[in-house]
Amino acid sequence: MAGPRMTVVAALQLATGVPIDRVLAFEDELRGADLVVLPEAVLGGYPGRTPFPEYFHAAVTVPGPETTELAALAARTGATLVVGVIERDGSTLYSTVVFLDPALGLVAKHRKLVPTARERLFWGRGDGSTLPAVPTAAGLAGAAICWENHMPLLRAAMYAKGVEIWCAPTADDRDVWQASMRHIADEGRCFVVSACPYEADGDDPFRGGSVIVGPLGDVLAGPLHDAEGVITAEIDLEEIVEARKSLDVSGHYARPDVFALTVDERPRDGVTFLK
Repeated sequence: MAGPRMTVVAALQLATGVPIDRVLAFEDELRGADLVVLPEAVLGGYPGRTPFPEYFHAAVTVPGPETTELAALAARTGATLVVGVIERDGSTLYSTVVFLDPALGLVAKHRKLVPTARERLFWGRGDGSTLPAVPTAAGLAGAAICWENHMPLLRAAMYAKGVEIWCAPTADDRDVWQASMRHIADEGRCFVVSACPYEADGDDPFRGGSVIVGPLGDVLAGPLHDAEGVITAEIDLEEIVEARKSLDVSGHYARPDVFALTVDERPRDGVTFLK
């Protein structure tokens, strides 16, 4: 019989659009975690707060200098970092999550599939080519950004990839977000780590709400409100095995004879050159 598979996961709660030095300042607090999730747009910032040219030039390239610094932070702390950034690619911006491995550096990224409300004025739409499931010391990790967590078919696709650590960088600080995170953990029988921004000042502040949830929907740490900081939880991946005994939505609880989902993971470039 398999024994416990213990790892430590964490969420780092701080403002959006901070200089990378603010992230690096938490190095000591991140040491000892196997995986750390940071909020949506922690580098680059949430849109609509500054003139667009300023916002555009504050975005990061992937890969680029910022991901190099984050990779070095991952190496120093021994933690896989899952970081929300505003990615600049040509003349288009994306809300993106980057995965930084302690040994391998930048290993994957996920671009948000559907920007929400005013975000659509600033961000492009990702495609199915960036839906990774990333092996980490904490378990197999995937990411859904903010209201992507409300997309049932995206959830079904990620559950089918066998995700054990569901990373949810967000800018949603509403109380109902806690219910969504608990539901996803219970539905997917996975651990959920959600990181939300905290900002005390300005006309559009965020109050936080970072939380870690177990595979039966039980809150393990947080929610953290009205402060910067790090929340952590020691988790046992064997709890997923036990939890999925009664509910495996991609396996014995599925009905492929009734329902089918096709996921197109081909890149969708705006222009294709045929030679």
